[in-house]
Amino acid sequence: MTAYDEITRLTQSERAYLHSAPIIGRALSGTITNDLYIAYLTQAYHHVRHTIPLMMAVGSRLSARQHWLQREVAEYIQEELGHDQWILNDIAAAGGDADAVKASMPAIETDAMVAYAYDTVTRKNPVGFFGMVFVLEGTSVALALTAADRIQQALGLPNNAFSYLRSHGALDQEHVHHLASILDRLDAIEEFPAAVQCARGIFWLYGSLFRGLERHAEPFATEVERSRACA
Repeated sequence: MTAYDEITRLTQSERAYLHSAPIIGRALSGTITNDLYIAYLTQAYHHVRHTIPLMMAVGSRLSARQHWLQREVAEYIQEELGHDQWILNDIAAAGGDADAVKASMPAIETDAMVAYAYDTVTRKNPVGFFGMVFVLEGTSVALALTAADRIQQALGLPNNAFSYLRSHGALDQEHVHHLASILDRLDAIEEFPAAVQCARGIFWLYGSLFRGLERHAEPFATEVERSRACA
């Protein structure tokens, strides 16, 4: 059994929690609303904009034994550049206010997921971050391309409202093979278990993020006004 197969086996129940989120079923069945799609993109923006800072933090904390990962992390950083802007462009194309999204606060579930990732990198083991990569890339490959097609059919949005879902879904099919080769080289005593633990937490938090989207499917100008009132 490969390390990728093993992490898949060990996170089966947590992955099921994510995939059973009602909004994912709505996206795949074509019953999602435009507000819900923009709410999803909004929370995607709030976690994706941390991807490069997180990877830079990983690279800066690698031990001498983990030096081989520097090139891998650098490649990930290069490939992730600009993905947060893809999301903002999609929001605008879907009729949302990209500037309002940038000014908004993330949902508590999103904030918790990002904080968990930073905690993994800075307090635990930096290579545990590849557990988050496993969750996000695996979910993208499993769901993103199909969801994009169903959402577009349901909402009648233009192609340029789906650059994040479609481009990420296609890219992550290639990334899965790259990630599998990284997981196979992780130390079995400390590094691989750290990736498994991170994956378990991210699956649960990402699933909670999806379950909270109904609360955030509202005009984002109102959200910005509330944020300013609390400042």
